[in-house]
Amino acid sequence: MGFSADTLRDRVAIVTGASQGIGRAIAVEMAKVGADVMACSRRVAALESVAAEVREHGRRALAVACDVGDARQVDEAVAQTLSAFGRIDLLVNNAGYRIRSPLEDLPRHEWDAMVQTNLTGVFLFSQAVGRVMIKQGRGKIVNVSSVAGRNGVRGMAAYAAAKAGVTVLTQSLGAEWAKHGITVNAISPTFVRTPQVASLLADDAFRERLYARIPLHRIAETDDLVGAVLFFCSDASAFVTGQVLTLDGGLTATQ
Repeated sequence: MGFSADTLRDRVAIVTGASQGIGRAIAVEMAKVGADVMACSRRVAALESVAAEVREHGRRALAVACDVGDARQVDEAVAQTLSAFGRIDLLVNNAGYRIRSPLEDLPRHEWDAMVQTNLTGVFLFSQAVGRVMIKQGRGKIVNVSSVAGRNGVRGMAAYAAAKAGVTVLTQSLGAEWAKHGITVNAISPTFVRTPQVASLLADDAFRERLYARIPLHRIAETDDLVGAVLFFCSDASAFVTGQVLTLDGGLTATQ
């Protein structure tokens, strides 16, 4: 990844949505560069292998079941992290949820679920961890937004609206919490090769249409995102806050 084993040496990180895909990759790479990791998702059983891999790299790990949209569970997860590690230096808000549906057919409970996970969850974890970081006088928060929050996507209006909220929340907190020594930034990827996307890519016609729109003629791999997250978590980004880095292979450059 271009980072040393000491890049995040002895820092404590929380990664949400860490049981698979992007979140898992971030959690493991953080351990490789020196961080202790609290990995959370809704199902703790799915996190055990992630925690084990973190420990294989010589770092401490904690696996916590948490629905990011539930304030009580978020507060408990933060409390468990403090109890285990004594502080929190880094937060990566990665947990996400989406379905495709024409807006006219989207059930209200699905709208609520996407807003709750994709936006309210970022608010709740940022608020709870932000209070800890304010007392510490330092910290770094990285949010996972999406290019859908910039341009909109047919059939994914609720998801796009929530991700647009994440983008503006990132910019607002970056400005608001700078006085406390806290930086808040985000990455904004397009399609990433994860289990959720695998079924879409299995459709040859869909895949070719998608690749034709992206100048690099491929979608992102999880490693393409992890480097940007580590940059925002590292001292190399000490003068960067309130920024959103687009990771889309050039897609939005042509729109």
